[in-house]
Amino acid sequence: MQPTLTTTMQEATQSLIDNLLASEAFVRYQRAHTRLSADNDARSLLNQLSQLQAHFRQQQANGGVTQAEINSVRELQQKVQRNQIIMAYAQSQQEAVNFLREINNEISQLLGIDFAALANHATC
Repeated sequence: MQPTLTTTMQEATQSLIDNLLASEAFVRYQRAHTRLSADNDARSLLNQLSQLQAHFRQQQANGGVTQAEINSVRELQQKVQRNQIIMAYAQSQQEAVNFLREINNEISQLLGIDFAALANHATC
């Protein structure tokens, strides 16, 4: 049996969601995500990096990483770090995460329990 929320709790929850989505941190994140999604070069760089890192991890697990592979990963990481769209996205993502941590802390203080830990257990 799944517990149901009262109408008041549903309204409060929806209000929290609406306010979170309208917050400056989330608006910046959404804009940065949209720019990243629209930029083929940035997406290509991230895909290349992801594939190269996966290959690198596999090579590490097999004990055979060459200096050339290490250099390839570093070069691609530097290209990614020079891409303004990717870096703006990463920064906005971190700001949104920090904002959520602050919200979790506020809720925890109001409730007198660790809300984030409680919510995390409920989703496992």
